[in-house]
Formats: sequence, C-alpha cells, structure tokens
Amino acid sequence: MSVVLYNTLSRRKEPFQPLTAGTAKIYCCGVTVYDYCHLGHARCYVVWDTVRRYLQWRGYDVHYVQNFTDIDDKILNRARKEGITMEAVSQRFIEAYHEDMARLNILEADEYTYATHTIDGIKRLIGELEQKGYAYAAGGDVYYKVRKFESYGKLSGRKLDDMQAGASGRVGSGELKKHDPFDFALWKAAKPEEPAWESPWGPGRPGWHIECSAMVRDRMGDTIDIHMGGGDLTFPHHENEIAQSEAATGHPLSQYWMHNGMVNVNGEKMSKSLGNFTTIRQLLDAEDGLHPMALRLFLCQAQYRKPVDFTADAISSAAKSWQTLKDGLLFGANHGSELKWTDLDTLALDYESDAVQRFQAAMDDDFNTPEAVAVLFELAKELRRQGNLLIHEGKADADSDCLKQQWYTLVCLAQVLGIETTPDVPPVDNEGPSDEKIAALIDQRLVAKKAKDFALADQIRDDLAALGITLIDKPGGVTEWHR
Repeated sequence: MSVVLYNTLSRRKEPFQPLTAGTAKIYCCGVTVYDYCHLGHARCYVVWDTVRRYLQWRGYDVHYVQNFTDIDDKILNRARKEGITMEAVSQRFIEAYHEDMARLNILEADEYTYATHTIDGIKRLIGELEQKGYAYAAGGDVYYKVRKFESYGKLSGRKLDDMQAGASGRVGSGELKKHDPFDFALWKAAKPEEPAWESPWGPGRPGWHIECSAMVRDRMGDTIDIHMGGGDLTFPHHENEIAQSEAATGHPLSQYWMHNGMVNVNGEKMSKSLGNFTTIRQLLDAEDGLHPMALRLFLCQAQYRKPVDFTADAISSAAKSWQTLKDGLLFGANHGSELKWTDLDTLALDYESDAVQRFQAAMDDDFNTPEAVAVLFELAKELRRQGNLLIHEGKADADSDCLKQQWYTLVCLAQVLGIETTPDVPPVDNEGPSDEKIAALIDQRLVAKKAKDFALADQIRDDLAALGITLIDKPGGVTEWHR
C-alpha cells in the first residue's frame, strides 16, 4: 500500500508518486520573524514535522526546505518601535523559533532559506515575468498581471469576477498605480528610512509572494513534490506563488499542496484583538504549564486538516494522556531490570505485527494521526497495567519477551510521531537516601496503611519514586525496593 495524501489542488486524496522514485522534495512556508511563535505555529510545524518523519520511516529520502521571511512591514514596524535594525529583530526571533521548535522535538530543516539572501533570485524571476508580459513596472513598483494567468484561482477555487463582485469597492482602494485591482506587488519602491536593494526598477524591496517562488526555484528547481503550509496561506499567498512560478517556468510549481487547519481558543479564532493570543512559551512556561510532549500529543490527536480548539479541558486532558503514554514509554527503564531484559541493542521492529500494521494503515491514509495515536495508547495502557502488577504484586502476567517487544514497538512508533521521553534524573548532588532511610520510610508507610492513611502512604511511595526508588508490594505485607 502506498501513502495517500489530500491534495488541495485537486481537492481529493491521491497516491503519493514523487517526481523521482524513493525521494520527496518538500518546501514548507516558514514564519515571518517579528514575534514569538504562537499556538498556530506549533500546530503547523508539528504537523509537517510528523509528515516528514513518517515519509522517512516509509523509506523516502526526504529533502525538506523551510524559509524565513526576514523582511516585512511587521518586522520593520517592530524595529522602528524598539529603535533597532530589521536584522536585529529578525535574528532575535529566528533564534527564538529554533528554541521553541526544539522543545517540541521538531527536526531542523535540511536547509533554511532567507528572503534577504535570495534578492538576486527574486530580481531574476521578476525580470523573466516582465519579459513574458506577466509583470509591469509602475513608479518604482512592479506588479503581476493576475488576469493574464488564465488558471489563476485553481488552488483556492476562487474566481476573480466573483471576488470583485463581492468586494464592495474595497479591492484595490487607493492603489492607483495598478492596471487592475487584483494585481499584486512583486517589487516595492523604497520608502524613506527603510532597507532597500538596487534593482532595474529602482531601489526597493521584494513583495511577500515572490520571495517563496524564488526560494523554491533557487534551492529545489522548477517543480517540487510537496508544498505545505497553513490553511490561511492557500489564498492569496500560495495562489500567487503558483501564478508567478508557473508563468515564468511553464512547469507546475508543486505536484501536491498540503494545508493544515487553524487553531481556535475556546471556540474562537486566536487573535491579539480578541485577547486570546497565546505563544508556545506562555503555554509551556506557565506555573502549571503543559509539557512539550503533551502539547505535541494533543496536536497529533487531531486530524491535521481540521481546526483544533484549545480549551482548559483539552489542555488538562492532554496532560493526563501524556502521563499514560509516558508511563508506557518508560516501562523499559522502570521495569526492564526486574524482567531481566538483555540484548536490547538487538531488538528489531516487527513490521508484520498487528500494532505496526494498523499504525501504518492509519498513517498511509493521509497521515491519520488520531488513529495512529490510538494504537500507541493501546500499547501504553497494557504496559502500564503490567507495571502496576510488578509494583503491587511483584510479577507480571505476560511473557517477559513479549513485553519487551511490545515496549520497543511503542517507543519506535511514538518516535515516528516525534513523541519521546527519558527517565527523570535525580539531582546530581543527591545520591539518594541511604538503605536505612529507605527501610525507615517503608516502615512508616506500612504504619500509615494500617491506619488507613492512604494519602500519606501514597505520598511516601511517590517521594521515593522521585528519588529513583521503586517500591514493590508483595503478598503478606512485604515491600521490596530497588534503585
């Protein structure tokens, strides 16, 4: 079975058939670097990181390129406000982007490309469009002739005449240089005290849409396999990219177009004006903040093309779900020695197993992560049950080798979704309580249990667990322990 994905361009699911067998050339629209990344960015880049990871797991040689828009009105406005350069603003938030993505276990792109590093390619592309009659200069600006590109609107399904009819006079208001209200800027004439580059049309800077067309072409050629980004980019950004690139090259810009759904907060679109705008850092660093892997798990539990709603209940549920999955992922670290596991370095994933087959079937079907996560939870819940049996009864009721394979399967499949964890490490300056101290605490716990003070008994067990001490309750009131 091949991977099937939903292609926005055709509005249907299609088998993935790359230009070159066994490879996948992917371009992902990146951030405009004027502020910290928000929950919408978390949703977008977790989704595309998961797609990339899965294609790699399925054996594709993936070449993944992502851009930074490092010149934009929003960046310039922030630079003016803070009294610093555009470059300083861009660099600060590029670094912040990498920090936030690392916390969410998002792999770095194979290449990052920057608008300010692609000025020559941008000017070259605009020149070609002008020569072919798709662009015209007007007072230092250069505009794209939208109506000359006959298939304009094929990605979004919009028709120019319908948009004009419904525009109520707002389209192109005040833009007297344009030949047509729908024409958009490829090059903008320099304004006082703004960064500018020399060009055949005078000093200025590129428009937003032309940047991505030029960056794709410079790094990946005329046609790529998959172009991806947020659903809000379908129109006009991606529509305009297609018009620019395909008019210049005569070839499709991308075989497949993929778009992720938007983020809502308590049922409303996230926006600064509504006061519900939340950055990744705010969510993760709050006093009761969400664990990064809990956020990633939450996002994987939603179908990537549909909106996802952040609510207090959803965040609480995500934290609980992560604890269940974490217990399963740490089963080997917590119980492997009890079960006398050896030769872990020789373990291999059983691709014919039911769990792997169901996981692959889900992900092959347009990256159905909700179904894939359900497979992980089945594995994790069973491992947690076995862990509880080991703690409270001193033995599991399943074969040790079967449990080892089940745990390894969970770890491998979770990693495909970018979900990983390691055991909590006690402070380096604390070697843990002495044997005598542990024995005294076990005695204290036994007394608490006899007095039916189960809260205290549980607290003693949890405190010892935090120090790397596992208690094993056995029949007859006997408690064993190990570090």
